[in-house]
Amino acid sequence: MTREVIQIGHHGRTVYGIAEFPEGEGKWPIVIFCHGFNGTADDFAEYSEYLVSRGVATYRFDFCGGSVNSRSSMKTYEMSLFTEKEDLVAVLENVKKWDRVDTGNIFLFGLSQGGAVSALTADEYAEDIKGLVLVFPALCIPDDWNRWFPTRESIPDRYEFWGVTLGRPYIEAVHGYDIYEHIGKYDREVLIFHGDKDEVVPVEYGLRAADLYPNARIEVFRGEGHGFSAPNHWRVIEETYGLVVRNSK
Repeated sequence: MTREVIQIGHHGRTVYGIAEFPEGEGKWPIVIFCHGFNGTADDFAEYSEYLVSRGVATYRFDFCGGSVNSRSSMKTYEMSLFTEKEDLVAVLENVKKWDRVDTGNIFLFGLSQGGAVSALTADEYAEDIKGLVLVFPALCIPDDWNRWFPTRESIPDRYEFWGVTLGRPYIEAVHGYDIYEHIGKYDREVLIFHGDKDEVVPVEYGLRAADLYPNARIEVFRGEGHGFSAPNHWRVIEETYGLVVRNSK
């Protein structure tokens, strides 16, 4: 395995990420990993090692303002779903230029909030994305924040949530927003994984997404919440590798 820190500048900010490639020459299919709320690229270290050992490159990165531990620029209170989408689009456009990447075989893997961002991006950049994996995608975000702050006047300038200081841009960006109007058109293979005991993102959100996509399959893990135990944790990455193999040229 070869590893390289690659930083990507866009919109006046900088994304920190880690690219990992199999040994040897050639162009490799690649999986781009998108972490959840207050996560980092490090959340996918095991997944990356698994894929790279089997001939698949990876790029995992910190969303700008996406975590109190983010190595990318920007403050958490400047971040929103749509700044994260900008980050992912910038990553996608850069990855397409890398010499060691088979640009016809780029895959997205999004977890929780990163799943929502990946789903939104896939609908707009379907020609660039060969397959999509969504792990308990947080498609509940607009519903949650519109319920908690139903009017624009009620939205605070700063709000502490799960140890993260969010700003007005995060909440205001999804005010009155129906995320299901902006996903589901992506027509390549989609894998969705969800636990039936998820109290953060109820499984109904994943089931509704699966019904929207023309080529989606959802696996619902019994007894699992927002985060999977070891057997299902590894099942997700094995299934991800299977998706790459099935869909690579």
